[in-house]
Amino acid sequence: MSQTNGQIRWQAIVARYAEPDTWHSIWQIINSVVPFIALWALMVVSLRVGVWLTFLLSIPTAGFMVRMFIIFHDCCHGSFFRDHRANEIVGNLLGIMVLTPFYQWKRDHSIHHATAGDLDRRGTGDVPTLTVSEYLALPWYKKFGYRILRNPLILFTVGSFIDFALLQRFPTPTAGKRERTSVLWTNITLTGLIIILMRAVGWQAFLLVEIPILLIATSAGVWMFYVQHNFEGTYWARHDQWEFFKAGVTGSSFYKLPGILNWFTGNIGYHHIHHLSPKIPNYKLPLAYKENPIFHVPPLTILKSLKSLGYRLWDEERKMLVGFNVLRNKRSRSL
Repeated sequence: MSQTNGQIRWQAIVARYAEPDTWHSIWQIINSVVPFIALWALMVVSLRVGVWLTFLLSIPTAGFMVRMFIIFHDCCHGSFFRDHRANEIVGNLLGIMVLTPFYQWKRDHSIHHATAGDLDRRGTGDVPTLTVSEYLALPWYKKFGYRILRNPLILFTVGSFIDFALLQRFPTPTAGKRERTSVLWTNITLTGLIIILMRAVGWQAFLLVEIPILLIATSAGVWMFYVQHNFEGTYWARHDQWEFFKAGVTGSSFYKLPGILNWFTGNIGYHHIHHLSPKIPNYKLPLAYKENPIFHVPPLTILKSLKSLGYRLWDEERKMLVGFNVLRNKRSRSL
């Protein structure tokens, strides 16, 4: 089969699933937002029993926040409702709940989808990744900064928290008027909501409830985003050799998760299909996978995904992700 025919084939396949079911979408909002609000309130009450119970309840509450983010994510792609305005309204409202300005994230994430795996168009909506040669050319202080940024103990803890709690409060350098306005109104609404909640439950209770949720949810969310593109066998290429289909199917993982985790993460583990067609709503991704052998790529299991913790750089010579240990090997070969 020629490349052109192959492209027509997969495009025709994904088009069959790129149609949202309004009632399914509404039910997904109900079974995600309502439990989140209820658990948040229960965490406040649980402080009377003990902080240990509050922290325990923060785990499922954070799970529902991750699930709300996936709905927000689908709204950014315009795939959650047929109506464009409905996606914008729900997306903006959920953006406040997940601390993410709708239009700015929509723009940056769209760029990510158009450039994933393209070495010449990195830097927007992705986890910064340098090639080995780029890293070696850096001055020592930039190397140090990059090592800190890519350290899992930072990236998946305080780094994730800072990204959503602080960095999302500012427009990106290339943001347009709509994106800057989105950031402004999200911040204003968030500030008002925080003031109301602090007055209602007390500032200490608010922080004891909100901070653990954010720490867990942002860490899990960044890990999911990271591992879907940073895994053994992923795809990167220079722009003149870059292919959209390969970037989607080879450069995005099929993260095979247990059913409960798949539910909380909104099926985003079927990331290879999602990258081929972000217009498919999250609840149709498993069906698209089940019915089409073309999407049956080798799965990335939780155990295999742990190997991704060691990846730091892209080795253009070997076309693979590597850790910093490869630098020692290069130096020893040069001696």
